[in-house]
Amino acid sequence: MDLAKDFFDEWASFYDANYEDQEIGDVEFYVDLAAETDGPVLEVGCGTGRIYLELLRAGVDADGIDISAEMLDVLEQKADEAGLTPSVRQADMTDFVTSREYDLIIVPFRTFLHNVTVAEQKAALRQFRETLAPDGRLALNFFVPSFDMISQSYGEPQTRSVTYQGEEYIVTNISRLVDEVAQTVETERTIEYDGDVVRQATFQLALLSKSEFELLLETTGWSDWTGYGGFDRQPLKDGAEEMVWVAEK
Repeated sequence: MDLAKDFFDEWASFYDANYEDQEIGDVEFYVDLAAETDGPVLEVGCGTGRIYLELLRAGVDADGIDISAEMLDVLEQKADEAGLTPSVRQADMTDFVTSREYDLIIVPFRTFLHNVTVAEQKAALRQFRETLAPDGRLALNFFVPSFDMISQSYGEPQTRSVTYQGEEYIVTNISRLVDEVAQTVETERTIEYDGDVVRQATFQLALLSKSEFELLLETTGWSDWTGYGGFDRQPLKDGAEEMVWVAEK
C-alpha cells in the first residue's frame, strides 16, 4: 500500500477540488446505511471526509481510518471549521488494531481496489471481518471493468481543469494496463499551473470481476452477500458501471 500512501500524501491538498463535482449517489447510500445501523460505524479510506463528515452531521457514531496522514489533516481542518469532532487515525486497511467492534464497515469510492494483490485483498477482507460485531455488515463499491474504455482511452491523456484557491489548474490522467495477467491498472496524475508541473504522482488499482470478488468473500469466511449494479440497488448485470456490495459477517 506504499504507492497509495505516497499518492494520497502528494494529492491531498488538491483532492477536494478535483472531486467537488463527484455526484454518483454514494454519499446518500452510505449515510443512509450507517443511519439505520444500531452500533458504531467504521469508514475505511475516509480521506478528506467527503463521506465521513456527512456521517457525523447525520449523528452517526463513526470512526475513520486512512493510509494518508496528509488526507486526514485536511479532514480534521474541515471538521474543525464545521464544528465537528472526528475520530480518525492513520492505518493500513490490511492490518489495523481497534478497541471497538463495529456494526458496519464501509469502504467507499473504490478504495478496496488499491489492494492490487490477492494476498492484500484477502488480508483486508479478513481484517474487516475480524473487526465487525457478530451480526456486522461490510459495504463497499468499485467500478465494473470496461474493456471498451481500456481499449479506447488507456494510454491517452485525459485532461480537465479544476479551480483551487481561486486559480485554475490542469489535471491530466494517463491510465495504463501495466500487468495483463494480474489485471493491474496504473494511473499517472499530473497537475499543472500556468504551464508548470506542480504535482505528479502515480497509483495502481486492481480490476476485479463479480466472480472474483465473490470468490474472495467466500474464501475469507463471509456468510452472505449481495452485489448491486449501482447505489440505487438495481440488479448487478451486464451494462452496470458500478458494483456495490453488502456482505454479512
